[in-house]
Parts: sequence; C-alpha cells; structure tokens
Amino acid sequence: MAAPKGKYAWTATVGEKGQIVIPKQARDVFDIRPGDTLILLGDEKHGIAIPPKTAFREIYNAAFSEKEDEAK
Repeated sequence: MAAPKGKYAWTATVGEKGQIVIPKQARDVFDIRPGDTLILLGDEKHGIAIPPKTAFREIYNAAFSEKEDEAK
C-alpha cells in the first residue's frame, strides 16, 4: 500500500542510553543536519511528535507570547 504524497513512516530503535537514530531518508526529507536542535512534544494519550525544525519559532512565540503575559 502506497502512502499518500508527503506522508511518511519510519522506525527507530532506542539504544541503551535512550538515544534514537533518525533514519537517513527522514533526515534528508526534513533537512536535519548534525548539530540541529529538535523539539520533542509529548502527550501521554497521543505519544511523541517531532515537529519540523522550522516550527520552532512558531512554537516559541505561542509559548512565550506577550499577549498571554499582558492578560495576567
């Protein structure tokens, strides 16, 4: 069965130190390079997500929005 365009699935094995290796194809698709910082989001019901690194600014702005601070 072919995946829909732009949708992917990979597996990764967790090592003894809790490290995972991101598959090469995934690193290529998402332009992940050595030294990049990734965000891991977790939800106990839905699992772990690793959003694209370009989402960092959007997530940061949502988390540290001045609008939220002004409401207090």
